[in-house]
Amino acid sequence: MEFLSQAMIYLAAAVICVPVAKRLGMGSVLGYLLAGIVIGPFVLGFIGKEGQDIMHFAEFGVVMMLFLIGLELEPAQFWRLRRSILGLGSLQLGLTTFILFPAFLITGFAWQAALAVSLALAMSSTAIALQTVKEKGLSQTAAGQASFSVLLFQDIAVIPVLAILPLLAINASAAHGHTTFIDQFPGWVQTLALFLAVGIIYFAGRYLIVPLLRLIARTQLRELFTASSLFLVVAIATLMQLVGLSPALGAFLAGVVLANSEYRHELESDLQPFKGLLLGLFFIGVGASINFELIRTSPGTVFLLVAGIMLVKSFVLFLSGRIFRLKTDQNLLYTFALSQVGEFAFVLFSFTGQLGILSAEWTGTLMAATAITMTVTPFLLLLNEKVIDPRFGVKEKPDEREADIIEDRHKVIIAGFGHFGSTIGRFLRANGVEATILDNDSDRVELLRRMGFKVYYGDATRRDLLESAGAGEAKILVAAIDDPESNRNLASTVKKHFPHLRTLVRARSRMDAYDLIELGVNDIYRESLHTSIALGVDVLAGLGYRRYTALRQGQKFLHYDEKALAGMAAMRHDTKQYIIQARESFRLQEELLSRDLHQDLAGNDHSWDSETIRESLSGPIVE
Repeated sequence: MEFLSQAMIYLAAAVICVPVAKRLGMGSVLGYLLAGIVIGPFVLGFIGKEGQDIMHFAEFGVVMMLFLIGLELEPAQFWRLRRSILGLGSLQLGLTTFILFPAFLITGFAWQAALAVSLALAMSSTAIALQTVKEKGLSQTAAGQASFSVLLFQDIAVIPVLAILPLLAINASAAHGHTTFIDQFPGWVQTLALFLAVGIIYFAGRYLIVPLLRLIARTQLRELFTASSLFLVVAIATLMQLVGLSPALGAFLAGVVLANSEYRHELESDLQPFKGLLLGLFFIGVGASINFELIRTSPGTVFLLVAGIMLVKSFVLFLSGRIFRLKTDQNLLYTFALSQVGEFAFVLFSFTGQLGILSAEWTGTLMAATAITMTVTPFLLLLNEKVIDPRFGVKEKPDEREADIIEDRHKVIIAGFGHFGSTIGRFLRANGVEATILDNDSDRVELLRRMGFKVYYGDATRRDLLESAGAGEAKILVAAIDDPESNRNLASTVKKHFPHLRTLVRARSRMDAYDLIELGVNDIYRESLHTSIALGVDVLAGLGYRRYTALRQGQKFLHYDEKALAGMAAMRHDTKQYIIQARESFRLQEELLSRDLHQDLAGNDHSWDSETIRESLSGPIVE
């Protein structure tokens, strides 16, 4: 019953706190952290005694997370990002350690403890940074790629760091009475054992685990394959722990070994449902483990540590971003995303405590500071998104590169020349129609120019740039920017200053289309709508419908859906009425299409496909 009640408390806290945090724009990570604080020993006291038993759950969350990180470590991606991984990663880790090491020496730490603590604090949170970047859809941005590179380097660097720690041991045998099989040996033997364990895992993965997975896969029982994957992770983590090494390290290595196997994607899909839940469990554990009593008795020490660590890391990150030529807005995001201390610090602090490198008091203090930096990060990212980036990051873009002087004047202007806009541009050019092309991504502009397109750099939402592009004389403007908000801003600017200009606007979804309708835009193109209908037409043709009939039904569906869109837009803010209207609209649409189909079949519908006649449609397919 104790396990069930604990599980209910964890899940209830997550279900309540995470949606609230997401609603307030703070992200799921902060929601989990707040949930842990609320149910932890220093607020409601539902779980944990001084946070000690919580971290056992949290550690398994880290173990599973590291297995999946290792599984995603593709050699091809590593090679593609080798410059930023080795350059940015080594610069960040090395410079942060170099600055923190003398600072801890000055405060009275032994050099062994100062080095161990500096290396631990130099790590950033893979879970928080990647989760936040993915949630905000920034994985493919320069900041997202830089963050991934640094975090990947840190993940790999944990292996030599854990190997170095036994060599720094001051009194490993007396450390908390901790005894494992390997504790009876000197430090150099423990280091050798670590490398030996890594080698065993590698060869076992290549010659035992993969053949075993192949054998299990032949049973065609997916649940057995999932169970085998979990068993593999837990078994390797347990074996690593038995020899006194980190279970998280073992799981990471297991993932790396299996990254090149044919079962990599199947493992990812099977374990994906566990990933979010276990990461949430880890963050709840971190929130619950914050020792508020320690913070209350020594607030100056803890908050000085938090401020000092985050300032040093922010300085190093921003400097490294400058060296690698990240634009200011991307550099700010990269800096704030990685300014915290990561989950590896908990593992490293625990290990240093076991080896007697760090006292129990300082271990608790540093763990509290680590948890606070992780809790503060989502707030910093929110501050950057709402306040700092709009005032500094975005404004500096034109300063870094002035908008191009536009020499051409055409009847058509295309704003945004990514995959969507470039397809339109190529189609028009193939039909003898030239367009003035604007794009705000300087790297893409240079690439497109090398490919033979005449593209001008500049922010199309600016009135002065539109004027210089000939918006006053043009007939049509195509708003094809990747960001829906930028398309809305552009449509609003055109409506206000160039009302004669017909604006055709790209919409990512139905909800984006509603926003544009409220602005008074008439020509809206949902980017997946026509592709979806084209696929549906092919499905009908594959079932025996004549191609002409299928195409006509697709066109009618588009017509009815576009008519329904305008009516539903007026009710989008009233959820109850919107649902009622949507159901009625869908029912009417299906009824009209069914009636149209039967009417056409009753007449002379012989166009286009003479080889297939009505008999192919007269069966249970249409009835």
